[in-house]
Parts: sequence; C-alpha cells; structure tokens
Amino acid sequence: MTSSYEIRITGILPPEALLDFENLIASVEPVETVVHGQLPDQAALHGLLARLELLGVQVLEVRRLHDQAQARLAQSARLERPSAGPADEQARTDDE
Repeated sequence: MTSSYEIRITGILPPEALLDFENLIASVEPVETVVHGQLPDQAALHGLLARLELLGVQVLEVRRLHDQAQARLAQSARLERPSAGPADEQARTDDE
C-alpha cells in the first residue's frame, strides 16, 4: 500500500536526490525545499532518507499525509504544472 509523504529540507535539494523516486515532486520555498508524493512502502522512505543523508541534506520534517491532505496535494500539484496548450487544459478539466 502506498502512502503519501511531505518532507521538508533546509535549502535547495540537489537534482540527483530524487533519482529513482519518480512519484515525488520538489517545490522550492523561500528557505526550504518541500518534497511530496507517494512512496510504495517504508523501505522506499528509508531509502530516500538515506540518500538525503549521504548528500548532506538536513531534513527538517517528515510527515505522512492522510487521505484528505493527499487529495489537496494532488490538486495543487496539477495546478502548479505549466500548461502545454488548450488540449492539455481540456484533459485537466476532464480529469476533475
């Protein structure tokens, strides 16, 4: 069973940090990076945290998101992605 997580990190995350974690999205905020998305199990979460530690990244917070928070997160992720054109906008409307 997959679970959604939000991980807050000090500073900007190196690009290689999320390799192999295709369901995660990183967004940069003024003093931290927020990584959110689904991981298949706790082993994947521990793997991601181990990679961040190897890269010297300081993890501030790890939160498991509940169903309602997951829905809001998915909605905001769709809204943050740049549109490729009218067809892309129509596909987004059809999904909702």
